[in-house]
Amino acid sequence: MVLSSIPWTGLITIFLVLVIVIIFASGVVIVQPYEQGLQIRLGQYIGRMNPGFRWVIPLITRVMKLDLRTDVMDVPRQEVITKDNSPTNVDAIVYVRVIDPEKAYFEVMNYRAATVALAQTSLRGIIGDMELDEVLYNRDIINARLRDTLDRETDAWGVKVERVEIKEVDPVGPVKQAMTEQTAAERERRAAILRADGEKRSAILRAEGMRQSIILEAEGERQSKILRAEGERTSRILQAQGEAQGLRIISVGARPLDRRAITVLSLEALKQMAEGQATKIIFPFELSTIVKQAAEYLGATVEAPEVPEGVDLPSEDILGDIPSREDLQAAEEAARVPDIDIEKEARKKPKNLVEEEEEGL
Repeated sequence: MVLSSIPWTGLITIFLVLVIVIIFASGVVIVQPYEQGLQIRLGQYIGRMNPGFRWVIPLITRVMKLDLRTDVMDVPRQEVITKDNSPTNVDAIVYVRVIDPEKAYFEVMNYRAATVALAQTSLRGIIGDMELDEVLYNRDIINARLRDTLDRETDAWGVKVERVEIKEVDPVGPVKQAMTEQTAAERERRAAILRADGEKRSAILRAEGMRQSIILEAEGERQSKILRAEGERTSRILQAQGEAQGLRIISVGARPLDRRAITVLSLEALKQMAEGQATKIIFPFELSTIVKQAAEYLGATVEAPEVPEGVDLPSEDILGDIPSREDLQAAEEAARVPDIDIEKEARKKPKNLVEEEEEGL
């Protein structure tokens, strides 16, 4: 009923006001802080629009907003043939940022798709010039080369390539199996080398131990022989001295005896020798002397020079020159062979053994 009471001119006025408000509102543009706006009016580029609240002429002005933040682009997985004909699946990640909005919008239709396609082709060319081992162990070189290539080509699009990273390098099945066998063979070779080196060192140590043992045993045997020889020599010296002293005592004690007593003793010795069972008897003196002494014993006697009573014979005449303890020690030291440092000799290694150990290390 209200609308029927309003004249047609009022309705037209309200409609025109609403249309004007809608048209005015369509000219309002809000640019975010991380964006840059490009103003295009009637097909002509007007200029950039900074972040904030902006109003443009509606219906004839179009605003294109470009994100200036770093964008992460995933390079799809693709199969690449390396220089040594090894098929390998490779994918990557590219970090780009728009630095020139005009070029990013006017010079290329879609800079994201163009950058991804360029990364694929560049990655295929870089890996195609490298062998599989270089691809696996030189990812930093691949990243640097790919980044330089992309940055140089995308500079005309107003895009800056900040970083490129290879996500995964995955050789195909047969190549991966061959690499596994190669790795196993290499580890087995290293293990064999280590075992051989250990056996070599063990043999060297055993030989060195046997050499030291033989040296010590020989040195001990030599010292033992030297000591036994010195003991035997000292024993013979003392035994000879004792025998000489005994003979001197006997000779001094036999001086008072006359020839008759000597004859009686000789006859007693003959009697004892005759009582034996031997068929041959060897006399250590002439029988004529015994017979002569026996005749003198029956007839006249020949007195032996008597030793006056109370006269002491000097000990040198009876015992001879008796060596003192100091003389015996001096004689032993003079005849002793200088000791050899057994441990020092045993620790000496032959030159060739040392060189073998150094080469083994």
